[in-house]
Amino acid sequence: MRIGFALPQFGPLAHHPEDIARFARQAEELGADSLWVGDRLLAPVDPIVGYAGTDVIPPEFRAALDPFAVLATAAAATERVELGTDVINAPWYPPALLARSLTTVDLLSAGRLLVGLGTGWSPEEYEAVDVPMAERGRRLDECLDALDAWWTRNPVEYRGDHWTVPASHVDLKPASRPRPPVYLAAFAPAAMRRVARRADGWLPIAVVPAASGAPDPVAALAERLPGVREAVEREGRDPAAFDAILRVNPSADASVDDIATTLVRAEREAGIQHAFVDLIYLGKDADQALDLVQRVLERARAS
Repeated sequence: MRIGFALPQFGPLAHHPEDIARFARQAEELGADSLWVGDRLLAPVDPIVGYAGTDVIPPEFRAALDPFAVLATAAAATERVELGTDVINAPWYPPALLARSLTTVDLLSAGRLLVGLGTGWSPEEYEAVDVPMAERGRRLDECLDALDAWWTRNPVEYRGDHWTVPASHVDLKPASRPRPPVYLAAFAPAAMRRVARRADGWLPIAVVPAASGAPDPVAALAERLPGVREAVEREGRDPAAFDAILRVNPSADASVDDIATTLVRAEREAGIQHAFVDLIYLGKDADQALDLVQRVLERARAS
């Protein structure tokens, strides 16, 4: 299994952006296979919708660095690791701006970019970017079309109901050919149909340890993933070429053994070949985060 880790982007780690390059370089040296960013904009005082089924926003979300700047820094500091987004909230961005940023990171990393897109869940964040949240699914579909045009055609032109790219010369294309792989995060039925129809892969999540009374996340993934591949095949696509990258979200009381056991079980029981661990609740500074990287890798790979 390839094992990656989230870059220091949120919470206490975000207050020390000078450590991003060092974390990325040393995580690669320790044997990490990928490094990841997410996309948070703000933490509303009185949220309409809380995080992960709660009615609150974690205090760690009050500090968030720009995902593209963090990825660019990691790209310059590393040579081997893949660089992923899980996820960029695509409807927040005009596709031309999103395509330029993603293409830049892919070129800086010599084709190591994995593009993970989603729609987010915070009404206040949509209000802040002046995009109607009710349009998020349709805007994501248009974004996927516009990105494909940007990356595979020249001149580029795209015209949709929400986004337009007038016929333009765009000579810079990704180093990845013909384009970076695009993964989608999804859970609702309509979003899962989009995954089956359009994505190169799916981005599931496992919370570690599982909340009291919640289903075992690895068992649930092992049960669900075959159905996702069947849906891919019904769309006339090759299920063997369809990928899944698991995001492991440890809570503040998760142990290294909890994390490593989840990684090992995900490979053995669900066939997951690539996963990454988010250290937002566990890493208070870069040194502590790097210590966790080393211990997780050692424990998982010894099993």
